[in-house]
Amino acid sequence: MTSPTAELFGGGSATGRLMARLDWAATPLGPVQSWPQSLRAAVRIVLSSRYPMLLLWGEQFTQLYNDAYSALIGDKHPEALGDDVRTTLAEGWDVLAPLIHDAMATGVASWVPALQLLLDRSGYREEAYFSVSHAPARDDDGRTVGVFTVCSEVTEQVVGERRLGLLRDLSVRGDGRTVDVASTCARLVEAIGGHRLDVPFAAIYLREGTALHRLACTGDGPMAAVLPDVVVDGDPAWGLWAAGGGATTEVQGVAQRMTLPAGAFDEPTATAVALPLPSAEADQPLGVLVAGVSPSRALDEAYRSFFHLLAQQVAVAVRNARAYEEERRRAEALAELDRVKTSFFTNVSHEFRTPLTLMLGPLTDALADERHPLPPEQRERVDTARRNATRLLTLVNSLLTFSSLEAGRARSRAQQVDLPELTAELAGVFRSAMERAGLRLEVDCPPLPRPVALDPANWERIVTNLLSNALKHTFVGRISVGLHAHPTELRLTVADTGIGIAEQEMPQLFERFHRVDGARSRSHEGTGIGLALVGELARLEGGDVRVDSRVGRGSTFTVALPWSALHRGTDDTVAASDLGDTARAAVQEASGWLVDPVRPEPGEEGSAGTLPDDGRRVRILVADDNADMRAYLARLLTAQGWRVDTVGDGRQALDAIRRDPPDLVLTDVMMPELDGFALVRTLRGKPDTRALPVVVLSARAGADAAVEGLDLGADDYVVKPFTAADLVARVRATLEGARRRLRTPDAEDGRPEPPRSIRPTGAASSSAPPATGPVEASSGGTAPDSVRSSTGTAEGTSAEVAADPAPAAASTADPAASEGAPAGGPSLSGLVAGPPAPAAPGQPVAGTRRTAVPAGPFTTVRVPNGHETASVVETGWSYPSEATSASTMRRDVRSLLEALRVHPDVVQDLLVAASEAFNNAVEHAQQPTRPEVRVGLQVGAGTARLTVRDFGTWRDRRSAMDRGRGATLMNGFGDVRLMSTASGTTVTIERRLTDDQG
Repeated sequence: MTSPTAELFGGGSATGRLMARLDWAATPLGPVQSWPQSLRAAVRIVLSSRYPMLLLWGEQFTQLYNDAYSALIGDKHPEALGDDVRTTLAEGWDVLAPLIHDAMATGVASWVPALQLLLDRSGYREEAYFSVSHAPARDDDGRTVGVFTVCSEVTEQVVGERRLGLLRDLSVRGDGRTVDVASTCARLVEAIGGHRLDVPFAAIYLREGTALHRLACTGDGPMAAVLPDVVVDGDPAWGLWAAGGGATTEVQGVAQRMTLPAGAFDEPTATAVALPLPSAEADQPLGVLVAGVSPSRALDEAYRSFFHLLAQQVAVAVRNARAYEEERRRAEALAELDRVKTSFFTNVSHEFRTPLTLMLGPLTDALADERHPLPPEQRERVDTARRNATRLLTLVNSLLTFSSLEAGRARSRAQQVDLPELTAELAGVFRSAMERAGLRLEVDCPPLPRPVALDPANWERIVTNLLSNALKHTFVGRISVGLHAHPTELRLTVADTGIGIAEQEMPQLFERFHRVDGARSRSHEGTGIGLALVGELARLEGGDVRVDSRVGRGSTFTVALPWSALHRGTDDTVAASDLGDTARAAVQEASGWLVDPVRPEPGEEGSAGTLPDDGRRVRILVADDNADMRAYLARLLTAQGWRVDTVGDGRQALDAIRRDPPDLVLTDVMMPELDGFALVRTLRGKPDTRALPVVVLSARAGADAAVEGLDLGADDYVVKPFTAADLVARVRATLEGARRRLRTPDAEDGRPEPPRSIRPTGAASSSAPPATGPVEASSGGTAPDSVRSSTGTAEGTSAEVAADPAPAAASTADPAASEGAPAGGPSLSGLVAGPPAPAAPGQPVAGTRRTAVPAGPFTTVRVPNGHETASVVETGWSYPSEATSASTMRRDVRSLLEALRVHPDVVQDLLVAASEAFNNAVEHAQQPTRPEVRVGLQVGAGTARLTVRDFGTWRDRRSAMDRGRGATLMNGFGDVRLMSTASGTTVTIERRLTDDQG
């Protein structure tokens, strides 16, 4: 039979078993057998609940609770069972007593969230938080004799939210955007000082040279007296130097150094932590944060994590403040540089005017001199010089105006003007250029209802720049100019039917030096300040400029001047004769976009314009968007006896090359439609123009610009200004180099052969090899001159041709030699039939010749004694010694092997082995004498041989058959040999070709 005690406290809980063994007769509740039914029912409810519950019964508040509650009181369990709660929770009774008494007195339950309690449950006076409900507990007669307490601990939530609030305050106080570093540190410690429950005190030290300097601390009085101002090497005080080296340090005995009440119950702080402030350099922190530890909370993992987050937040704020300070200093330096630059531009521009005056004066006089007229050829040269000197003067004037606007020195010298008449005259200056361009100019400038005063020179620049811009970007249709009065303002409109402007370009349209990338125009020339100057001058006159545009439909620029800005005092010192010069100079420049000056005729045949050992005329294509430059180059090159064609941009150059390939292309870089670099890239990307010689002209000086052009495949890069002799010499050298690269010395059509890549397919040599010498291998189709990689450099390709003992009847190479080959070219088994055998005694043997890797059908060649040859294809590449080069190497090797119809399985095996060898060369080569890896490939005689060579010493060198996973892979796909010398290591991988690879 079950005892009453076992029946009441049963159920398997640990606390229930403890209660079953407890001598309840020694407690105010008495023996269990005497307990009323209401108490028994209440105990069952408590023990059956998995939520923390406490039952207080009787006048002595005897405690009965469950397992969940026992975890909340920590070290006080199990002594609290059957004991008075006023003893168990004596440190927090002043908080709990009112709630318990109120529940017993009123019989009404209560609920208190996040109630703060002082608990001594873990060996220290702890700050804890509970959400608690107190409800009356009644006996069998319905009298309130106790209290049901249901509670849950929310300490982590409350403390966590409080700490997050501190981190949030730090992010706001330490944004670093408006204060310097010292002020930021002061604001940070001010924010920390408002959260003393978690951080009783704090101080920030920053590294300055080899020492740590205190910039701010909480409680300036007592803290400043205890903490050192400066910490130098090796100073152990407060663990600062150790933390400055990157180690978080706990500081004990703080209470002995100072008395600082802290925590939830104003107890002295005993511990602090010194934390490094992280920086971009892991071994060099920004400084140190010293923070006190609350005596009411244990320094557990959560508390430590909070301190690390605190240090990171402080470090971010300090770094931001430093970045802001550096940015401010840079801005100040840039402002000073801008001021100096503006002053420099102003001074230099003024200095330009003197030599320009001395250039333009004599040039103009020479052209106007009727007593001593210039010969036609000299007149053309002088006129070209005068036009470009005038253009230079216009650029100088624009720079002067713009620098004055930037410096704030520009002034509007207003005059009473007949603005409609002035506007119509300025537009009329452009009429001839418009008509020459096939455009219609419409001018609508009716009289104004009231007089206006503005600076006519500024107005001329505004109208001129707008019209010049419209002419530059309009190819069909019309350009209209209108000046109309509106109730509140005067509006000038310049509308065109040109290319239009994309919406995303609108915000930057009036920014200085902004140019729309890829926009179609008559010329790529310009400074990019024309529209910016329009905007600045419009604002200087008290107005503004806006634009409305649609791509493909045209643009309308509107300059709006309020009437209030057009009624002001006048300055009559501006000479009327000065007006119109800017417009005429702009029209003169624009005329150069429209037609080419007359080109001179070529010189006599067979003069300097012919290539060495050749009597045929060379034809050169010149691409430049400047008409004067085209005319000058044409005159210069034609004088050498070369034929010259000219075009205005890269697109026209491509069209001309397709129609009739020239012997050389001479191209400018900055051109509309298609620039020079894009032209070179396009030519090099097509098989029929890959080897066409190209010389690039550019005003972009410096090694970087030249390297960019040469990397794209240009044969030479000439920087403007250049001398005539230098350009002619470079063009001649490029032509001669191209000629030396040609396989066939002569052609049948009486003119020098173009490079192989642009020779029509199937073009034949004018003569056959001599019958008495060896015959070189040739391709029945088109083959590239060399094997190139996108990153690697081709080392060259050879086809080794040797005599074969098999007899044959033919004594010279003739087309019948390849008739037996399949239409698609021979299989690899036919190509690499085996190692060459020696020739018969007394017979010549075909020698080795550097030639291209065949990309088309590979023909069988017979030597004069009739012996058939066998061929071996060999090539090599050089790559930068970088891991990223491996993918390019694989692509190059794969392309060649597939072109030779190697079986896909063999290709894959060789690629795996090559990758491992290449990676080893990159990773293990130490102190290489050359920062490159060379890869060689030889296919022939039924074998593929791959070599990978580096130029350094090897780290941890072992035998070739025991070099880790890479060596295992390489040996799995071929026979591997290793040769190591002082100058580098060469890995050779050989793989037999299968018989079914055709």
